[in-house]
Amino acid sequence: MSYLIRVVLPDRPGALGAVATALGHAGGDILSVDIVERNAGQATDDLVVELPADKLADSLVTAAASVEGVRVESIRPYAGVIDPFRELELLEKLAVNGDDASTVLADGVCRLFRSGWALILKAPPADGGPAGIVARSAAGPEIETLETPWWPPAPPRPLDSEEDWAPDDWATLGTELAVVPLGDGAILVGRPALRWLASEILRMSHLASIAATVLNP
Repeated sequence: MSYLIRVVLPDRPGALGAVATALGHAGGDILSVDIVERNAGQATDDLVVELPADKLADSLVTAAASVEGVRVESIRPYAGVIDPFRELELLEKLAVNGDDASTVLADGVCRLFRSGWALILKAPPADGGPAGIVARSAAGPEIETLETPWWPPAPPRPLDSEEDWAPDDWATLGTELAVVPLGDGAILVGRPALRWLASEILRMSHLASIAATVLNP
């Protein structure tokens, strides 16, 4: 089984190698690595690690944390590998998918940012009322409208799933939310137990800005 592990480690030569060695001794096989953020002498990395069926996920946490200065922020099951360079591939798909482009974007955002779901929202009416759902990813919430007291979506930012506007099950599942502008609308993304870093939201915002020109030429 594969797991997505987010680790915070000292930004110094050999730190990631030491983590990789420790994970290897625990039986883990690193499939891919994404350097999510670097600042203040530390780095935040996402690692996809394959573990034999007879091993427990806790063994990966223990192994990584055994390296001096390393903190495991989260771990969860994850299918696939990280490829942070698929933005161009996604934009190409948007350009040729016509009426389905919004759904393609929602699904693509999920893959790029390891999220559980994504919703494409249109702006709420000027005289009040909820925002409409333009498209959703394959696992997106089956809702047609959403209250958005936090509108507008700029600046791009995390949102609190425990606020009254959010469906109750989002908070129950530990959903971490983020929103970025998409033309006059927005992309709302949720993922379980993996907090949004400023660098990730900035990257998603840049993607949405370009995607908006493709969706609304």
